[in-house]
Amino acid sequence: MIRLGLHHDGISRRIALTIIAAMLISVALNILFVQLAGVWARPPLSQTGLLEQIAVTTRIIEAAPRDQRESLARAASNPTLQVHWSTQRETLPLPGPGTLIDPQQVPEFRQLLAIQPRRLEGFQPADWPNDSPEAHYKLVMQLADGSWLDFTPPYRSWGLSSGMRFIIIGILALIAALLVAWIGTRQLAGPLQRFARAARRFGSDLRAPPIRLEGPHELRQAITAFNTMQAQIQHFIAERTQMLAAISHDLRAPLTRMRLRGEFIEDAEQQRKLFRDVDEMQSMINAALGFFRDETHLETTTPFDLAELLQTLLDDYRDQQIAVDFDGPANLVYLGRPLGLKRAVTNLIDNAVKYAQSPSVRLSSNAHSLFIEVRDQGPGIPEAALEDVFVPFFRLESSRNRDTGGVGLGLPSARTAIREQGGELTLRNAPDGGLLARIVLPRVND
Repeated sequence: MIRLGLHHDGISRRIALTIIAAMLISVALNILFVQLAGVWARPPLSQTGLLEQIAVTTRIIEAAPRDQRESLARAASNPTLQVHWSTQRETLPLPGPGTLIDPQQVPEFRQLLAIQPRRLEGFQPADWPNDSPEAHYKLVMQLADGSWLDFTPPYRSWGLSSGMRFIIIGILALIAALLVAWIGTRQLAGPLQRFARAARRFGSDLRAPPIRLEGPHELRQAITAFNTMQAQIQHFIAERTQMLAAISHDLRAPLTRMRLRGEFIEDAEQQRKLFRDVDEMQSMINAALGFFRDETHLETTTPFDLAELLQTLLDDYRDQQIAVDFDGPANLVYLGRPLGLKRAVTNLIDNAVKYAQSPSVRLSSNAHSLFIEVRDQGPGIPEAALEDVFVPFFRLESSRNRDTGGVGLGLPSARTAIREQGGELTLRNAPDGGLLARIVLPRVND
């Protein structure tokens, strides 16, 4: 048995059905056009007005002297009906004997003619040789005196020219193809778009429900794989959260006991060192739990004024007698997560305030991105550590110590918040001194 390789509901089968449907609809539209054209583009003689013209012309020429009939025939000719008169049939451009027509079988014609013609013949375009310029419908009539009249409607074959017919047929075929392609792509693109939206939603909401199975076989396989991955990630996060909660509970109990026992230490210096270590461990536990909690609870994306948010943040620092310069526009609307962005910028400014001096914030943009730069006038950090500082719990001993309260989660938390919004956070030492933290955000609201 020959296998065509088309799954019963695969993309290949849908494409093949789309092509077949386009061809069938194109044929159907063209058949409908031909049927309609048979009524309005190629109507019966009785509806064209040609019989009336032939009858009137015949009456006039029959009543005229023979020496005037040829000039009268030329005068009676017009774009819709060519008239020739001849004394002999042999002088007419005919391919041979035509089809005899009985006037009695054409009641309209019999009523219009005052005198019955002696002979009436009809010709069709197929009666002439191929490519003959004379290939038209033609009516030849022998009058009572033996002379002949030749009536030729040049466009009797169609009411439309052949070129116009081909254009219409081509347009109908194109319409059929576009119609079927539009329907077919909607059936395929719709599930793909919903799949993409659901995948993006999972990026901002780890508790998003699984994606509904739909679409062709290949897409269903991708959705199944994505749902499986999503379920595994959710299960992993749930287990990690439970583990962190258990660790927090298990560590806090002995820390509390250590603090209680420290109250009985008589050596004040040893007691102070013990309490400092306990407080640091407690701070590290709280910071770690907060860091992982922020990763699993993402806020909703919303439009907000980024420039106003930064200025409000800097006003809070000024209220604390900390001067932070700002350079940027007064208003700049951005579609993102304001709380996460505020936490990230706050971490960067806090680092600049703790470990350097003269912090400043600059906001700028171009057609595709927004830029937030936090700069200080401090000593900077070693080039080799520019990426290491984004590793959780990494600490630069040369610029930080335990007295500052830092546990090495500020910069990792800031980078995570920026990447959640499709951006990037990088650090570099400025050429003229100081550290420059640069946030790049995509302008998804444009």
